[in-house]
Amino acid sequence: MRQKIIFQFLAIAILLAVIITSLSLYNLRNTGIKSVIHNAESISQAVKNGLTTHMINNNMDQIDTYLNLVSNMNNVEKLWLVRGELVAKQFGNGTKNESPRDDMDRSVLLSGEMKYKIDESLVNTSIRITIPYIATAGVGMDCLQCHDVSYGDTLGAVSLVLDVSELKEIGLESIYLIAIAIVFGIILIVYLGRRILKPYIILFENLGKSISDAVSGKFKNISYTPGLTKDMVSLADEYNTLMSIFRDTSEDIEKKLKGFVGHRQSGYSSNPLEESKDIIANLSNLYQFKKEIELDSTKEEIYNRLSQVFTNQFKIKHFTFLEIDMLKQKMTEVLKVGDSFHCRAGIIDTPHLCRAARTKNDVTSIDYHSSCSHFKKENKFYHCINVDISKNAYLIINFVCDSKDELEKLKDNISFIKSYINESAPSIEVKLLMNALKESAFKDGLTGLYNRKFLEEHSKKLVPQALRENLNIGVLMLDMDHFKAVNDEYGHDIGDKVLKELSRILMETVRESDLVIRYGGEEFIVLLVGVKNEFDAMEVANKIGKKVRENEIDVYAGNKLRKTISIGLSMFPEDSKSLDTAMKNADIALYEAKNSGRDKVIRFNEEQVSSVDLF
Repeated sequence: MRQKIIFQFLAIAILLAVIITSLSLYNLRNTGIKSVIHNAESISQAVKNGLTTHMINNNMDQIDTYLNLVSNMNNVEKLWLVRGELVAKQFGNGTKNESPRDDMDRSVLLSGEMKYKIDESLVNTSIRITIPYIATAGVGMDCLQCHDVSYGDTLGAVSLVLDVSELKEIGLESIYLIAIAIVFGIILIVYLGRRILKPYIILFENLGKSISDAVSGKFKNISYTPGLTKDMVSLADEYNTLMSIFRDTSEDIEKKLKGFVGHRQSGYSSNPLEESKDIIANLSNLYQFKKEIELDSTKEEIYNRLSQVFTNQFKIKHFTFLEIDMLKQKMTEVLKVGDSFHCRAGIIDTPHLCRAARTKNDVTSIDYHSSCSHFKKENKFYHCINVDISKNAYLIINFVCDSKDELEKLKDNISFIKSYINESAPSIEVKLLMNALKESAFKDGLTGLYNRKFLEEHSKKLVPQALRENLNIGVLMLDMDHFKAVNDEYGHDIGDKVLKELSRILMETVRESDLVIRYGGEEFIVLLVGVKNEFDAMEVANKIGKKVRENEIDVYAGNKLRKTISIGLSMFPEDSKSLDTAMKNADIALYEAKNSGRDKVIRFNEEQVSSVDLF
């Protein structure tokens, strides 16, 4: 930088010297030409005066002698007279020497204006000049008295060739002196300039280096060098104070922002301001995300929103959301994007074997050995995150990457990704609690089956759907035979155990799409949704009765208890387009089953309606 400044300064000085020298040379040339023209005009005037004197004294025959004397003057190489056309007409053409010799003579005679031409070579320089002789009138010199001409006519001209080589030499000597003076001045200016500018240049270089470091995130103070003026020291002090403020502020901002939203693992940028800018952008996006999930009504909406963030912001292609209930030993695949969850076969039925859930730590692909024994895709890479969403319930997010570079990029962003997950966890937990609370209101506390309230709410959706899709629903009304005797003989604990066993058999016998409801006491309702016909419904009812009949219940001291049930069957919408009426019909059939000996299945028919009065 220093050499560049000195070079530029020297180039400016040389350019200035060339300009001054050129201007001086041009000025000397113009001055020399003007001086020569002035000298020529003086000689011409002397010739005119001598010519006039010879004419007055009537001794024109001596004019050549006079002209020869003038020609011998210093620097005069040639001199001749040119007679104009008017004078030649009056007095004759004169001698041959008085005729125009070239175009310049003829041009001056015609125009009456002086003309000159410079003849310049490496050695000699001369000026050829022709000055017109104009007719004048007045005291002292009245040309009109002797010549038959008008005022202002051109009588003739005086032509000279003057040698100006000596004048040129004087000019060149002046140029040499000027050039020497300029060179000396440049040297002096450069020397003094370096001494004067050196502290400024060093300060400028230090400022430039410090600013360059600041752009890359390194806020360094500049050092003090000898020769600094008071103003320069003051500038350096203010700059160093500014750098200290920048350094402390950027480090403080970066440290605090990382606490909010995390930071990249690899430290992709050494510039704290750039990293802080990135963190602030993520913090802003995170704030908007948090505001949105607070308005989501279900956990599925939150999962979908989180999925969009992973896909759109972090460009993740493959991942799965898994919910694990450690108490129930149940794993649920709630959302899947792309090609992921390659460990499904190993843990779907045994979720306690999931390493991320078991260790409550991240599980990621490691070189040379497998951190997760259940992940079987050799050409894929994985990273699993465990999040506590409630007591004994975990959210496992399984990320799968196609390449190691993609995995490294994911790990760089993992802190930012976790910030979104951590913001989602409380909202997901609230939704789970709300669902649990809602389920507790709709489920029987003893058996875990749905209760009558759920049936009332669910039937509002089920009936329109069944009518719209032409679905048959088999309605089974079940009642434990002689259940009161169990409570009286064995106690309510055994009675509760009998009801739980019945609930278990019902859930194991029907399909997942069917509904099992504890209607009250020892009475249950099973809705066979989408059953083909009454024969299939009858088959399911008989299967339930058979399993209950064959089931042995431990009572105490090795004693076993067997019970039976009575079942009434009605078909919706075959028997009635009202589900409530269909359930009443099933209840009538149940009464008929009990009344006719118990432990049997009775299909409802219209003839049984008359027995309703017996209730």
